[in-house]
Amino acid sequence: MRNTLNPLNIVWCSKYRHKVLDGPLADFLKELIETICNNYEYELLNIEIMPDYVHLFISVPPYIAPTDIVKTIKSITAIELFKNYSDLKINKFWGSDLWSKGYYIGTAGTVTADTIQRYMDEQKNNL
Repeated sequence: MRNTLNPLNIVWCSKYRHKVLDGPLADFLKELIETICNNYEYELLNIEIMPDYVHLFISVPPYIAPTDIVKTIKSITAIELFKNYSDLKINKFWGSDLWSKGYYIGTAGTVTADTIQRYMDEQKNNL
């Protein structure tokens, strides 16, 4: 890793928990998040796009506030998804936001990075 900060475990949901994050849209979102992480020098350790939420496992420089990371990724992805999948705004989100206001941020802390990686991998298999 590029820094000494513990990895961050970040989860956020689509608004109304709509299950729209699948197929080509999920692939596009995954690539978009990878690009954002590269541009902002966030080290993306793992990513899972589930039908109604996003789960990231990343490491960032210690001077970047975790809330700023979430705001950056959620705002850029919402803009790009609405631009590239305009039917989302019309059919599911009625002109409102793509993402719910809340999110979860945790550090690996007493749980090892391997445990979080394994949990994320298993979630995809539980669909």
